Amino acid sequence: MPRVARPSLGYALTLAAAGFFAVNGTVSTLALDAGIAPTRLTALRCTGAALGLLLVLAVVSPRRLRITWREVPFLAVFGVVGVALTQFLYYVAIGRMPVGIALVFEMTAPVFIALYVWLVRRETVRSRLWVALLLSLSGLLLVAEVWQDGGSLDVVGVVAALIAALCLATYYLMGERGTVTRDPVALTCWSFVAAAVFWSVAAPWWQFDTAVLGEPVEMSLGGLELPLWVLVAWIVVLGAVVPFWLSIAALQHLAPTAAGLVATVEPVFASIVAWLWLEQVLSGWQIAGGTVVLTGIVLAQTARAAPVPTPLPETPAPLAT
Repeated sequence: MPRVARPSLGYALTLAAAGFFAVNGTVSTLALDAGIAPTRLTALRCTGAALGLLLVLAVVSPRRLRITWREVPFLAVFGVVGVALTQFLYYVAIGRMPVGIALVFEMTAPVFIALYVWLVRRETVRSRLWVALLLSLSGLLLVAEVWQDGGSLDVVGVVAALIAALCLATYYLMGERGTVTRDPVALTCWSFVAAAVFWSVAAPWWQFDTAVLGEPVEMSLGGLELPLWVLVAWIVVLGAVVPFWLSIAALQHLAPTAAGLVATVEPVFASIVAWLWLEQVLSGWQIAGGTVVLTGIVLAQTARAAPVPTPLPETPAPLAT
């Protein structure tokens, strides 16, 4: 019997995934503030997610893990650029500026994608692309409050977030190609494996002092303290694996473009969580600028003449059925 699509359930699952990713930004900020380096936190998240996905697929459908040597170079680039570097640069960004602002910069990836397919692939794009580009650039200027002396944001954080957007755009474009021959769950699994291998070389495990995971972290919630390993476990399970499965499940009920548009609420959720939890207060200009950027992102996601899968910014898998 064919599966009956339930759009309302799809929207609920997508919103839930965005909520988990939004909370993960604040939890990751606490972990970074506790002294764990962005490289190590990224390595832990990638490795944990890789092991979790490998275990699930090995039990549920081991045949989906089969790959050929011809696929290895593609998976290596996809995992290193699209997963390892995107997450690392995101952590660098949120370590230097508010979570919601970092996500606004990173989520400009659809604008870069639309420009790429127009300039390089020579695909037809709708005229709304230029409006999207203008809105995104104008909004980012407002977010950065460039009229202040040097701007109100950390320069390294801004650069990291923008490079993360480029890496994310690469991830989307490669994911679009990869899902032609491989299902998104297995593709995601191997991309995390590639990212984990990369970090095992770039940040060798034997150089990691595991004792730091036992250090207490102030949670900014009524004096509550938790060991750092609890936060890392949250980042791996509830910040990666669980929202990933939610976003994939949503695609049984929603078109990829619809899911991608709903996902633009993530910076909004992230800003609210960071405000309530960490008291990261955004100025009126930054809120206005973020709204303008998100409007541009929505237009950019629908600028291509033939809509394609558009993953959630933090989702470790291309949104494709």
